[in-house]
Amino acid sequence: MQKTQTIVVGGGLLGMATAYGLARLGQRVCVLDEGDSAFRASRGNFGLLWVQGKGYGMAPYAHWTRQGVALWPELAGLLQVETGIDVQLRQPGGFQLCLSESELAEEVRRLQWLKDELGDYPFEVLRKDELSRRLPGVGPAVVGACYSPMDGHVNPLKLLHALYQACLQQGVRLLTGHKVLGIEARGSDFLIAAGDKQLRCEQLVLAAGLGNRELGAHLGHEVPLQPSRGQILVTERVEPFLNHPTSTVRQTDEGTVQLGDSAESVGFDDGTSTAVMADIADRAVRSFPRLGTVRLVRAWGALRVLTPDGCPIYQPLSKAPGAYLLSCHSGVTLAAIHALRLAPWIAGKIALPEVAAFGLDRFNSATEVRHAG
Repeated sequence: MQKTQTIVVGGGLLGMATAYGLARLGQRVCVLDEGDSAFRASRGNFGLLWVQGKGYGMAPYAHWTRQGVALWPELAGLLQVETGIDVQLRQPGGFQLCLSESELAEEVRRLQWLKDELGDYPFEVLRKDELSRRLPGVGPAVVGACYSPMDGHVNPLKLLHALYQACLQQGVRLLTGHKVLGIEARGSDFLIAAGDKQLRCEQLVLAAGLGNRELGAHLGHEVPLQPSRGQILVTERVEPFLNHPTSTVRQTDEGTVQLGDSAESVGFDDGTSTAVMADIADRAVRSFPRLGTVRLVRAWGALRVLTPDGCPIYQPLSKAPGAYLLSCHSGVTLAAIHALRLAPWIAGKIALPEVAAFGLDRFNSATEVRHAG
C-alpha cells in the first residue's frame, strides 16, 4: 500500500493551489483527481478576481477576499518564475454595470454596508456621463455603475495549467482518473480507496468541490453544499475595446469576449439552456452595443459549489483529526490566499485565526442556500 504525507482530493483550482502551497513548504503531496467525469467548475469559470460586493452580510469573508486579491501579484510572480507561464494577471479595477435605477441602488446599498463594516473599502458610484468617459463604448441602456479599484482578472485555464506544472516541479504526485470510493481513519493515518488503488496518508485535504458532501460523510461530517449552474458565452476574437473587467462582460488576453453571470438551481445538470443564453447575450449587447454584430463561438454551463451562506468552508474535521475540508466557489479570486496562507495553516506553519469564521458549525438544517457573490 502506497503511503504519502498529505493527500489532496480534488484537482481543481482549490485543490491544486493548496497542494502547491503545501509542496512549497516541503511536504510530500499526492493529488487525487477524479478526471473528466467530475463536475469541473475550475474549467468553466469567468476568470474574475472580484472583491466588489463579496462578503455582503459576512464581514470576515470580505476581509478574506481583500487579503486574497492583495496576494495575487506574489502568486502570479511565483508561477511565472517556476513554470514560465504568464497567467495574464490584470488588476485595473472592475465595473458593476447597472441597467436600472433599482439595480444601481441595490449595488450601492451592498457596497455601503461593506464600507461601514470594513472602513477601508474603496468604490465609486458613476453616472452615465462619467461612466462613458471612463468606459468608452458602454451602451445608453446602462444607467450607471459601481467601480472598485480592487478588482481584476486572469486567464483561468492558464492559471490551472500553471498550478499543475508548478506542482509537478515541486514533486507533487498527480493521480488522475481516480475517484475516491472510501475513506477510513485508522490510528493516526487515513486509508483511501481510489479507483483500483489503496493509499495511506498522515494528513488528508478534501477539496473535491461538490464531491465534498459524500467525502465528508465518510468521516462523519455533514457538509451542506448545493450546485448552482452558471452559463458562459464566448465570442470570436475582436480588436481590444475593454480594458477593465465587468461582472458580466470581460475581454480576455486572447481577444475573445466572455459573457456571463447567471445562477440556476437545476441540480447536477451542467448543460446550457437557450433562454438563459439569450438573457446573457441581451444584457451584454445592452451593456456594449458593439457586441451585437460579433459572432458567438462557444457556450458552456458549469456548476458552482455553494454553501448555505455562499461563503467558504475551511474546517479541520473534529471526528477525523488530521483531515481538513475546504469548499468555496471563488477558486480564482482566492487562489493566492489558498496557496500562500491556507496551505501554511494546514501545515501548521502559521496561525490563521480568521478561518474560524468559516467553520461548519455556523450552519443549521434550516438555512437556505444563497449566492454571496
